Amino acid sequence: MSDPDLLALSAPLPGGGAAPLADHRGKVLLIVNTASQCGFTPQYAGLEALQRRHGPRGFSVLAFPCNQFGRQEPGDAAEIATFCTTKYDVTFPVFAKVEVNGGGADPIFRHLKHAAPGALGTEAIKWNFTKFLVGRDGRVAARFAPATAPEKLSAEIERLLDA
Repeated sequence: MSDPDLLALSAPLPGGGAAPLADHRGKVLLIVNTASQCGFTPQYAGLEALQRRHGPRGFSVLAFPCNQFGRQEPGDAAEIATFCTTKYDVTFPVFAKVEVNGGGADPIFRHLKHAAPGALGTEAIKWNFTKFLVGRDGRVAARFAPATAPEKLSAEIERLLDA
């Protein structure tokens, strides 16, 4: 069986329920597994800068908190939301905490990892703030390592927005 279309999947909401990714059809997306107690956490500022710069053209960051790496996202949904808004003034969607690896991996991340394997062809996500860039057509265009600063993605985002 082939992987489902990414935009046919739904993202779990912090208060329960789910939001269809189809709501973002036609947008360029940057899907990121995040954590609030990670060395890469300051990337929230860069992600928000991308959102503000490119959002009006049909771009959105989608954040998925994850506690699988060093237990760096221990908070509940309310704590995560408060952290994101008060510390980084985040305006992009922050979904419910998910797993990105293993048997309990969220279907969105299973799809992303299969469509864009990492270094040496491995699908596993190695750490927080792995980034997947998705074109307007819902196809995964690129995968970026946690150490890749969000501001380095602007040219690639603009290329997809212009496509």
